[in-house]
Amino acid sequence: MPLFNKKPFSLMEPPKDLDSKEKVFQIRFTKEIFRDYQEYLKRLNLYRQRVWTCKMSGKTNLTFEEALVSEHNAMEKARSIPTELMAYVLRMTQYSTLGLHELVNKIYANLLEEVFEGIELHANKDGSVVPCKILKILDSDGTKMCEVGWFGREKTLINTSVVKASDLFYRRAPVSRNTLKLFIRDSTTQTTPWVIHENLAKKYGIPVDPPNNIMHKKRRKREENETEDGRKKMKDGDAQVPIKYPIDDMLVRPNADDPALFKRPPLATDFRVPRCSVGDLLMVWDFCSSFGRVLRLSPFPLTDMENAICHKESNVLLVEVHAAIFHLLIKDKGDYFSVLQNKKRKLKVSLVTWTEFLCDFLEMTKSEELSGNIASVRRGYYGLIDTDIKLKILRELVEEAIKTSAIREILSERVDQKQALNATKRESTKKDKEEQNLNTEIAMKNEENQTDAVQDGNESVDELARGKEEKDKSNVSRSKTEGKRHRVWHLETEIEKLSIRSSPLGKDRHYNRYWFFRREGRLFVESADFREWGYYSTKEELDALMGSLNVKGIRERALKRQLEKFYNKLSNALEKRTKDIVNKMLLEEGVLRRSTRVRAQPKDNPSMAFLKYVNKWKDN
Repeated sequence: MPLFNKKPFSLMEPPKDLDSKEKVFQIRFTKEIFRDYQEYLKRLNLYRQRVWTCKMSGKTNLTFEEALVSEHNAMEKARSIPTELMAYVLRMTQYSTLGLHELVNKIYANLLEEVFEGIELHANKDGSVVPCKILKILDSDGTKMCEVGWFGREKTLINTSVVKASDLFYRRAPVSRNTLKLFIRDSTTQTTPWVIHENLAKKYGIPVDPPNNIMHKKRRKREENETEDGRKKMKDGDAQVPIKYPIDDMLVRPNADDPALFKRPPLATDFRVPRCSVGDLLMVWDFCSSFGRVLRLSPFPLTDMENAICHKESNVLLVEVHAAIFHLLIKDKGDYFSVLQNKKRKLKVSLVTWTEFLCDFLEMTKSEELSGNIASVRRGYYGLIDTDIKLKILRELVEEAIKTSAIREILSERVDQKQALNATKRESTKKDKEEQNLNTEIAMKNEENQTDAVQDGNESVDELARGKEEKDKSNVSRSKTEGKRHRVWHLETEIEKLSIRSSPLGKDRHYNRYWFFRREGRLFVESADFREWGYYSTKEELDALMGSLNVKGIRERALKRQLEKFYNKLSNALEKRTKDIVNKMLLEEGVLRRSTRVRAQPKDNPSMAFLKYVNKWKDN
């Protein structure tokens, strides 16, 4: 059922004592019945307003009927998950206490490592990669073996053999993260912990009784009872039982002795893309920025990406992004490469041919929501496709690109380099502490010797010289320590550059996640249900946010520590962006003044800067 202003909504009950001959008014898509025509019109007008949200996908600003269609499409996609995987996914979901994002990532990673009867994979056979289907899973002396059927050219099984499960691999994930997310939402009745529908549990033989090790709710209830008991004792005049902080943020209660907290600043939400699509925009842009060298794609600002995706015509920036990913998939010689070979495509993506390659990819996705746009792309109307669909297409391309050998090799190299740098940092920090302790001991010993000499009244010239020499050594040692601190800072910077992916800085009381990207001067905030985004863009907002966090709560304490750790980096990035915006406004004013005398070219407008994009790293 669609959400009204993001809250549950109930349909009208049918009128009582309804006569079969009575004239009534019925709303077609809800089947609601009204005796009064004005009440009927009032409800119908409500359904026509864009205040409805799709409960499954989180799409907002829909009419009621559009939200119903969106929910239907989302449920269809959720149920497109291969039946062979359903029991496994439901079993991992049942009574899990993970958040939706973490649960989806865990299941997705596990699916790539597991094998299932009936699933199609690939394996090396006679020196080449051949598609196959698992017919039966065997257990041979503790080694998992699989009886597989090998596919011929017509997608028919030509022969069978037994191979090790570890020798099988997916060229394409058996299910996308987005489909997993929709399937979990559609299959469960509650969260924290997740509980699947009883009929599904019964169908797949999944236990419905909570396991003994699930103590999440009991712990929360006990903490709430302890807090309530403490309040009751205060009312009765007894001493309050002290609470050991931090505790779960939702259990924190205001206290008269607490320091005053700032009011949390409101989030800016002036995105050009739909707010439910901001996550896809950030994911695609961050991927292009992080792997620009291997993609042969020179960097561009996030605002240019946002303006380009909202533009009603295809433009060079979007063409270059698509072309870069297509070239990567072609070089990988995976499923997409096979599709192009079957169509006998020339493997050169250009400004003219890129839409043909896009249509081939959309056919390969087997997603009705995406493939339904093939006709529009072929007729040259890519720019008129809904912005959220454009971003979903790019997200699918990125998810496919992440699985290529080129990206995996980079990720593996970065992991190794990061581990080596972390080891060097630990060793450097350890030596720094040892020298610091040694210097402290020397300084204390010198102080004691000087005190004794003064008391004896016979401090010699040699002792003074010796003290001066030790002092000089101490100064040299202090200089070395400063040098080592600089090296540690340099190591931390290099480690950050090798980060494989962006991760949230932390969560607040209500589980909203806070994100900072190295190349973007904003602090983004993602709602707990993954559907809404906002951001902070000034140092003052950052300071107010930090002052609003209650360190008595586990999540807000951890978030505040992270914000303090990266405060200089965050505030510098925010201030730089503010200066850039001022300069941009001045430039726009200049364009406006000039346009009163001479017709200004559209590309002179900074908001159209993406039209001037030139891929300087393009492999010609």
